[in-house]
Amino acid sequence: MRYITKKEVKLAERKATSHKGDNGSVLVIGGSRDYVGCLALAGLSALRSGVDWVTVAAPEKVGWAVNALTADLVVKKYRGDDFCAARAKDILKLEKQFDAVLIGNGIGMHAKSFVKRYIKETKKPLVIDADALKAARLQDISNSILTPHRGELKLLLKNSKIKEKDLQRNLKNNVIIIKGPIDKIMSRDKLVYNKTGNAGMTKGGTGDVLAGLCVGFLGQGLGLWQSAVNSAYFNGLVGDILLKKKKGFTYLASDMVDEIKNIIKKRG
Repeated sequence: MRYITKKEVKLAERKATSHKGDNGSVLVIGGSRDYVGCLALAGLSALRSGVDWVTVAAPEKVGWAVNALTADLVVKKYRGDDFCAARAKDILKLEKQFDAVLIGNGIGMHAKSFVKRYIKETKKPLVIDADALKAARLQDISNSILTPHRGELKLLLKNSKIKEKDLQRNLKNNVIIIKGPIDKIMSRDKLVYNKTGNAGMTKGGTGDVLAGLCVGFLGQGLGLWQSAVNSAYFNGLVGDILLKKKKGFTYLASDMVDEIKNIIKKRG
């Protein structure tokens, strides 16, 4: 096994003369009648990565809830409790304003048709997480980072009619982070493992933080592989720091969002 080292973690250059938007903008698509908080966690984590601008696209009631949680995210609201397939046309038009897109956090399985259509038709670098992974097929995915845990991976492989032993050669131009006690990061021609992190990260929301970091780095122009490596390493490192600070596994995903700034500052 080859593990990620500190030397492999690289941040995007940030010029002192840059203006708002020069350091990237991202779109986060998600939320449903059942899930709100994960969308905010993902969006705020993307901001903490250093990207300049994060817009969240969500069903109307979810959007207002995100507004109540934070003033830092721009929220685009759409009628209905969930995304329907016809809504893909609106989101495909909206995505033109952004450098990268994250889809899946809290989106629910009612949006399955929407997810399938959007993934097939998007022109943007993409991060695919959570329920979006359960609706997708590898054959329809391009230029993307996938962030499944073992259960989501099982469904993705089933939908794609691919065995796990054949996964790497079927990744095409995508990168996958298989989350676990030791993360596995893989492209068609690269394989590396990440051992930062601890058992406290089995809590809900930590995967949303990871996905937010991925799209944040991607929006800053770092590319699929570098964004995936950075995100897996930093996400686990934040968990390790909080394990010491909290003296145990009592930390939350929201604590992780707040801690990201400290590790980014040290690396910058």
